[in-house]
Amino acid sequence: MTGNTSGQPMTQISVNDLALYLANKDANIQLIDVREPQELAIAQIDGFVNLPLSEYAQWSEKIPTMFNPEAETLVLCHHGVRSAQMCQWLVSQGFTNVKNIAGGIAAYSLLVDSSIPQY
Repeated sequence: MTGNTSGQPMTQISVNDLALYLANKDANIQLIDVREPQELAIAQIDGFVNLPLSEYAQWSEKIPTMFNPEAETLVLCHHGVRSAQMCQWLVSQGFTNVKNIAGGIAAYSLLVDSSIPQY
């Protein structure tokens, strides 16, 4: 996975913004969670497609057929580091509206939905 070579700053959204997106149930938004299956077993948010970074070789070729490169795409991980890597990779693949969820599911659990376990 290569970094963002375009020099553009990555767009981030807050977990509060994510909560608004989820409440509005916007069908045009693509949600990707890059955490590992054992992490999903502990905590997850409904509606996200799981693409573990460790399984990059299995899903990377399918990205253009699984997702619309022009649609708004929100990416989640535990704290926001792996999702930032995924955002940069998606941009390098021609995605035009990618946003990293700042603070990841840990921040979502703390600030939005305390029923989601911390780990």
